[in-house]
This record gives sequence, structure tokens and C-alpha cells, in this order.
Amino acid sequence: MSLQDKLDAFKADFMAGKPPYNAPPDIHPIMTRATDELIASGQANDAINVGDRAPEFLLKDQNGNEVSSQALLAKGPLVVTFYRGVWCPYCNMELAAINEVLPQIQALGGNLVAISPQTQANSRKSVRTGELNFPVLSDVKGEIGDAFGLRFQLPDYLIDLYGMFKNDLPLINDDPSWTLPMPARYVIGQDGIVLYAEVNPDYTQRPDPSELLPVLEKAASSR
Repeated sequence: MSLQDKLDAFKADFMAGKPPYNAPPDIHPIMTRATDELIASGQANDAINVGDRAPEFLLKDQNGNEVSSQALLAKGPLVVTFYRGVWCPYCNMELAAINEVLPQIQALGGNLVAISPQTQANSRKSVRTGELNFPVLSDVKGEIGDAFGLRFQLPDYLIDLYGMFKNDLPLINDDPSWTLPMPARYVIGQDGIVLYAEVNPDYTQRPDPSELLPVLEKAASSR
């Protein structure tokens, strides 16, 4: 089953209010409105794209170790996936799917990191619960997500809804701003130029990780 098939199945159960989600039906139009407005804003079209130079970053992983994009790119192409946080089931399913292809990414000379605005403690939870074999980096105040053009402000009505679900982003992210990155996935070449970009203003839509492999194969053959 593809990643998107799994996400669609989860969404269907969530929309139907099945346990353990038990989501009341009146929340769905609110969530759909927020997604539609983010799509209509066109922000995804203005984010870092193929052919652009990727912003450099120096962030701490789940254990407090500094991770440098420059150091990783010195070893080979870099896969970067931005996700919303450990509280997001769609993101957790995506990270698990990427984790499955990690050996193939590494066999092609690539490295992989995930970036979210959450605290290191929550990043450790992501790694632990997902049994992830790659670093999860904390983007303090969402600065790197902003540099990639991904960071957006949640509308007030969505903040109220998140409160109902106890998704306290100021606590989870140690940041009062109520901002998130749009989910996105990049392959960055060793020269710092983006070879692959996928930005999703609809957080329920994610490309299959297998799409990364031909890009990495091409990068490997050109070295």
C-alpha cells in the first residue's frame, strides 16, 4: 500500500468519527476551510523550489547534537523533510514511510533529516515512537521553515479548534506564535541546489518516498 493510500484510509476513518478519533462532524468544515485558504494563498508556489539554492541550516537533533547542512552535503546529497510535529498522525505515517526507504537513500550516497518546529523532547518522542533511524531536528521559532518559505500563521478559528484537541502548539514548540511549516520534502544536491521539491499546503497529501530514489540515482551518477 502506498503512503497516500494509508493517509487516505486514516482520513476516511477520522472523517467518519471512528474510535479512537471520535472526531465530531462539525470540525471537518473548519479544517477544510483552513486548508483551502492556505492553498488559495499561493504560498506553496513561492516556497523554495527546484533550481533554487537551499538555505543552509545548523540545528540541534533530538539529543542536542548540532547538525549542519553543509557538513551533510559534503558527504552526499541531502533529503530534508519538513513536518508539523509528533502530534500530527499524517506526519508520523510519512516519517515511518521515509524510514522504510532510508537504506536505499543511504545506498545511493544520500543523507536524511527531518525538521519540525517542536522542542527536542518532542523530537525524541518522534524518534522513539516511530523507531526512526535518522535525525529529527528542532527548528527553533520556525526560522528555517520560514527561510524555505514554508512557515505560515494559523487562523484564529483553527487555533480554537486545536485547543479542543489539546494541540497546544506554544507548549509543543516553545513558541507563542501559533505557526507551522507546510509539509515539504526536498532533495538538495552537493552544490546546494534543490534537485527535487514537493510542498503540500494540504497536509493530508504526501508524495511516496519512492519518488526520491530516481533523483538520488541521477545525483549519484553525476558525481
